[in-house]
Amino acid sequence: MELGSVVSAVRSKRVLIGNDVRPAVVIIKDGKIHQILSESNFSVGVLDVGDSVVMPGIVDSHVHVNEPGRTSWEGFWTATKAAAAGGVTTIVDMPLNSIPPTTTLGNFHEKLREATGKCFVDTAFWGGVIPGNQLELQPMIHAGVAGFKCFLIHSGVEEFPHVTNCDLHAAMKQLQGTGSVLLFHAELDVQQTTEESGDPSQYSTFLESRPDVMEVEAIRTVTELCLQYQVRCHIVHLSSAKPLKLIQKARQAGAPLTVETTHHYLSLCAENIPAGATQFKCCPPIRGSNNQEQLWSALKAGQIDMVVSDHSPCTPDLKKLDTGDFSQAWGGISSLQFGLPLFWSSAKKRGFQLSDVVRLLSRKTAQLCGLDNQKGSLGPGYDADLVIWDPEREFEITPYLGITLQGVVYATILRGRLVYKEGSFCPEPLGKHLLIPQRKNQAQL
Repeated sequence: MELGSVVSAVRSKRVLIGNDVRPAVVIIKDGKIHQILSESNFSVGVLDVGDSVVMPGIVDSHVHVNEPGRTSWEGFWTATKAAAAGGVTTIVDMPLNSIPPTTTLGNFHEKLREATGKCFVDTAFWGGVIPGNQLELQPMIHAGVAGFKCFLIHSGVEEFPHVTNCDLHAAMKQLQGTGSVLLFHAELDVQQTTEESGDPSQYSTFLESRPDVMEVEAIRTVTELCLQYQVRCHIVHLSSAKPLKLIQKARQAGAPLTVETTHHYLSLCAENIPAGATQFKCCPPIRGSNNQEQLWSALKAGQIDMVVSDHSPCTPDLKKLDTGDFSQAWGGISSLQFGLPLFWSSAKKRGFQLSDVVRLLSRKTAQLCGLDNQKGSLGPGYDADLVIWDPEREFEITPYLGITLQGVVYATILRGRLVYKEGSFCPEPLGKHLLIPQRKNQAQL
């Protein structure tokens, strides 16, 4: 079957339907899943994938594309190709590190223009909350942003300043009753007892400069705001397990609060990061192995709702690989293409099932950004976004210290079109922009 062609049906011995894996044929009509049959003589336009697993395409709700303005770091063309190769059929673009950032209606329209004709998968967009832009929020909601992100600490780029308590109250008042969601980079500067010292090429020096307490205190602020305003709030890239009790307590008190972690916090740990290996720098930082096991336990218990890439590329010089100085290097890890095998390789060993993969990487992320009526599930009426992959097949990945992973993506189908197959891409980008209709309910995920 040629790339770009319309797929009328996919047959496999392993189709994930609900919590069950069983033989089925997924019938596709007009880009949507029409029906799922246990047996079928359907033969025209059928893609028979043998015993490869067929499941909903991944929805990665935390991706930094950086176009316009920093396209040398990554643009829509390459980012969405990487997504397609990784079985990701929907990405949600963060409001930074593009120039301009997505913090006004005009800037959002500029972002949409820049992304047009360049997306190999479907793309939605987060807006941003910065000091003084509260009157831009409702116009951006009406224009279709999925929600908003803010920083409680320096973002790393000057054009996206972090917010104060005063800014947060102003933003919350604008978001009340809209059904929108506010995402928080949850680290707060706390009173440091000691000046930062030590060898900047040692990872431990960097880790000590971003202690768990920074996440704990930031999340304390988030939970208080969430309870006060009853606006949906979401904590991005949780790296410390210490604030989990605060999150649980707030939820039990009625806070519409969700939380994500990332593949790098679940796959990498501080003890294994060599001196000068600045490719591992991200904020908040990769922490120790005991903390990592607590994150896995929280995932299993449902205390962490979803897992994302937080794909944040930059040009190699910004990683300061020549000096190995963690204090000067850009913080960000690129892993958009490898999220599925990274997660599965570790999750499988801990007793997670394929249905957990769909829940954590597709369904919950789709719910977060208001796409759960069309993305993230395998059922009639949903977009025919499918990842076809082999969970048992192994391959080696060098950015993650040459470790061997399980899970090779064979093909990716976007709204019934074959966009990726065995290392090759559809010649034209078939992705579309997903503008999110305003939601009235504030139901928790």
